[in-house]
Amino acid sequence: MSQIAANLASVRERVEEAALRSGRDRDSVELLVVSKTWPAEIVGEVVDAGQRVLGENKVQEAEAKIPLLSSSLSWHLIGSLQRNKVRKALPLFDVLHGITSLKLAEAVNRVSQELGLHPKGYLQVNIGEEESKSGFTLDEIRSSLKELLLLERLDLMGLMMIPPIETEPEKSRQWFVKLRELRDELQEQEGVPLPGLSMGMSSDFEMAIEEGSTIVRVGSSIFGPRKKINTEANH
Repeated sequence: MSQIAANLASVRERVEEAALRSGRDRDSVELLVVSKTWPAEIVGEVVDAGQRVLGENKVQEAEAKIPLLSSSLSWHLIGSLQRNKVRKALPLFDVLHGITSLKLAEAVNRVSQELGLHPKGYLQVNIGEEESKSGFTLDEIRSSLKELLLLERLDLMGLMMIPPIETEPEKSRQWFVKLRELRDELQEQEGVPLPGLSMGMSSDFEMAIEEGSTIVRVGSSIFGPRKKINTEANH
């Protein structure tokens, strides 16, 4: 077994244990392996080990990489999506984790109609309302949800966030709790299910699962440190 395959097995075990600690079934949490910046031959090691759900950060990188790997894989776009890249992104990705505004959601809906697609999406919330991060503010998502739910081509899965950086890991828990509580509030507000919570990365995914995450985005714990680090987050 390669080191990457061993790391994947270890992360899967940690996901399962965190789910069980929180009184949930293992299958209630999905592991999204973040393959951004890694070449197809390296990513192929997790595919060979049985991983079928992968995440990329940039449309251009995904365009080059996805055709080199199995067509049976499910690809998620975890980075923020620019409106001018929507037409390129939709044929590549089954799920979009970075729906950051009503205007972007409307663009996704319109292009999906033209292309005959039905993508899934998470609404990215700027949970700490940080100037350096994109996403819906708390007020924006509360006021926009009714319009978002009218977009027939976009299947809203739930909420996503990248929490503020904390000096002590345990302090991140408050942000996971806050997103879960916001999700519950929005479900009650509109009377519709928003089951998904995309939260938790390599440094904190177990804590995120304990607080309700349904999909964790893990890369460096499996592949090792990256040469290029995303300025918003290290998945």
